[in-house]
Amino acid sequence: MPSQPLTGKTALVTGASSGIGRATALALAAEGARLAITGRSRERLEEVAAEIGNGAGAGVLVLPADLTRPAEIASVVAATREGLGRLDILFANAGLYVPGDVAEGDADAWDELLTVNVNSVFRLVRAVLPEMIAARSGDIVVTSSVSGHQAIQWEPVYSASKHAIQSFVHGLRRQVAPHNVRVGAVAPGMVLNPLWGYTDAAAIDADVAARKGLRSEDVADAVVFMLTRPANATIRDLVILPSNQDI
Repeated sequence: MPSQPLTGKTALVTGASSGIGRATALALAAEGARLAITGRSRERLEEVAAEIGNGAGAGVLVLPADLTRPAEIASVVAATREGLGRLDILFANAGLYVPGDVAEGDADAWDELLTVNVNSVFRLVRAVLPEMIAARSGDIVVTSSVSGHQAIQWEPVYSASKHAIQSFVHGLRRQVAPHNVRVGAVAPGMVLNPLWGYTDAAAIDADVAARKGLRSEDVADAVVFMLTRPANATIRDLVILPSNQDI
């Protein structure tokens, strides 16, 4: 069955300055999508835009924002519409990772994690949905985790945030499916990127060779697969794991 092209579609990617967000922004641009990218660091976003635009950042809207602030979420969505027109794709990817034992945890860090991983996703989706419903077209993909499919004991708060995302995606999909809006979650296992403390290229290559981890580009490929399925098909959950991950 033929895939659905992304050429000319407008996509908003959050957490786009590094890791999965950066890799997915590059992958969507390669598919011909027009991009708005957001993250906290303008400098890093502009580096991504320059890479997409072969040094010029052509056609990429750079929107630095702090997604813990509701007003900035609204501004990002409004600026995307103003700069690029109707929004076709939301990739809600921004996230924080806080592992550790609850008895020794930092409750303020948990609050920030839940604001970014859960609340900002809810607000972003609320901001884009009316337009998608009116157009009877649109795709929403949220970055979840294998931790959203099982409770992992060394990261219970992070796991809880991703369980919330799974519940939200499943319920939302059923609400908006009659409007031809697709909703899904990509749920990676170990990804060898800065969120998980991986910055050394040699270490990443070694763990990839040992099948202990994924590259951010592996997850980006999965997101492109989800978005390019024919209109009659929704990938609700795509779990992608390193071959040797034992959870």
